[in-house]
Parts: sequence; C-alpha cells; structure tokens
Amino acid sequence: MTERRRPTLAVVGATGAVGTVMCELLSSRKDIWGEIRLIASPRSAGKKITVRGEQLTVQALAPEVFDGVDIAMFDVPDEVSAHWAPIAVERGAIVIDNSGAFRMDPDVPLVVPEINPEQAANRPKGIIANANCTTLSMIVAIAPLHREYGLRELMVASYQAASGAGQAGVDALYDQLAKVGGDRSVGSRPGDIRQAVGEDLGPFPAPLVLNVVPWAGSLKEDGWSSEELKIRNESRKILGLPDLKVSATCVRVPVVTGHSTAIHAIFGTEVTVERAREVIRAAPGVVLVDDPAAGEFPMPIDAVGTDPCWAGRIRRSLDDPRALDLFITGDNLRKGAALNTAQIAELVAETEF
Repeated sequence: MTERRRPTLAVVGATGAVGTVMCELLSSRKDIWGEIRLIASPRSAGKKITVRGEQLTVQALAPEVFDGVDIAMFDVPDEVSAHWAPIAVERGAIVIDNSGAFRMDPDVPLVVPEINPEQAANRPKGIIANANCTTLSMIVAIAPLHREYGLRELMVASYQAASGAGQAGVDALYDQLAKVGGDRSVGSRPGDIRQAVGEDLGPFPAPLVLNVVPWAGSLKEDGWSSEELKIRNESRKILGLPDLKVSATCVRVPVVTGHSTAIHAIFGTEVTVERAREVIRAAPGVVLVDDPAAGEFPMPIDAVGTDPCWAGRIRRSLDDPRALDLFITGDNLRKGAALNTAQIAELVAETEF
C-alpha cells in the first residue's frame, strides 16, 4: 500500500490572537502535516514560534511563500484575505479563510465539519470559509436540534467577549479593570465609569468594564449591526435554510474569552426537554451542562480553553410547545475561530491527500 503524502500547511496570520491558538492546536492535535510554514506581516517576519516542538521562523506574506503549499489557513483582516487568498489559490493552495471576506460568496462553502463536511469538496474558487465566532459558538448545538425537529425560527441574544475584538479588545478590558479596580464607588453615579476609564475605549464604543454594551460590529441597514446580520446570514447558509427567520441582538460583555448566546428556537414539530437533552448529549462537539439545581450551567469561565460548545438551561417555551429556550457558550478563539479552521484543514487533508 502506498503511504499517503503528508501535505504542506501554511498558517497566515500566525502571530495574531487566533493564529497563536492555531499554532497551539497544531502541536496538540493529530499530526498529519508535513512541512508547516508560518506567515505574517513584514513586521513579524523573523519571529520564532514553537510548533510541534520545533522552532519555526515566521515569513513575510508574499506570493512565493505559497509555492508548494497544499493547504493555507488564513486568519487576517477581511481586506487582506480578499487580496491574498486568490493569490494563494493561484499558487496551488486550498485556502481555508477565517475572515468575513468570502463567507456569503455562493461559490465559497461555509463549513462546520460537525454539520456539513461534504461542502468542503464543493469549492469552485479553491476557498473554504470559516463562520463568524458567534455563529460557531452556537450552531454546533442548534444543528442537531434542527435535524430532530425542523428549525423554523431563531431569536438570539449574544454575550460576546472582549477577545472577539482581537488583542486590542482584551487589552482595553484589562486597562479599564486596572483603572476602576478596588474603587467601590465607581458605578453608582451617572458618568463615573466613563470618567474613570477616560477617552481611550479601545475598539469599543463605550466602557466595557462594569458594563454591557449592546453593540458589536459595524452599522448596517436599518440599525442592524454587522455581527447581528452575520448570525442571520451564516446560520441560514450553514444549515441550508435560506428562508430561516433569524433575529439577533449582539451585546459585548466584560468577559475576556468565551462567546455566549441565549436562544429561543421555534421548530416545526412539538419538542420535549428530555429528547432535546438526549439530542445535544449525543451531538459531536457539544457538552451538555444542564442541572441548575446543582449550580451546573454553561458559562464562559468553564468553556474557555476547551474545544466543545457547552449547552444547557434547556426549557420548553411556556407559550409554544414547538419552541425551546437554551443557553450556549464556547471559546471564541478555539471553536469560534482557530479550531474550526483546523478541523476543516484536517478534513481536506485526510480526504484529498
């Protein structure tokens, strides 16, 4: 029997918050790769990062770095992906992109391996898209419920961590914590948190410390934010439900890592809590944590650093026997970004090389 070739992998954006997690995953998951190349902006070129016990030198992003690359995982801003992903494809690589540049392109599959792995082979442009971190933090638990009951409508409130805004978001939260820490008078009078924090809010439109901000993303039509529309549009595409009714309100909360969602899901048939728990318990990539009487429910402080989505607080609606309410959380830097990208890369590597 001919031994399978170990494909060459490139990690583009290797020094960023998600890229760093990607490198960690490459050292901890099944080793199926041959050469691994780390690529970043010119200012990061020459930096050393340890992957699989070996120190690798970061290379500057350029067309020639993709020569001989079989699969390239991208975690860079949208405009960088839009420019460089097609170049990587031209050089022979299959691109798995974590940005928003290609998610809604009809010629680019939006893949979650637990839900629609077959779509990874359907890539006319040579690019596979990774979903938004908030969508990914919930959709792995929603999909099996859809298969069981036939999803009709989603109403979602998100609780999104500071790290969803990148390292700048994490830094801003810690800086604000340092400014108000220990002062119990802060938060009891109008404007005092704003005064304590000052004008440097980082990537947020308002202070995040001791606060929640009902806004994430950029302004789109009719007052909706880009993050809210991502939940709607990406859920439809991943589940193959183009007419699914989705309404989302995205909220930034003072949590470092871990996106959560409170979900009201309406189905086509009557639901039961017992069967819903069985479905979620059996679903790949999901952990059921649902015993409120014992203080057990899904929280970001427990999900952080873990691979699965955590689901619980499952209740049948008091007013609709076809509806479930539940709470889902997950590490937005892992399943919400780096892990799903790595899973897609492994799926392609194991089926095509």
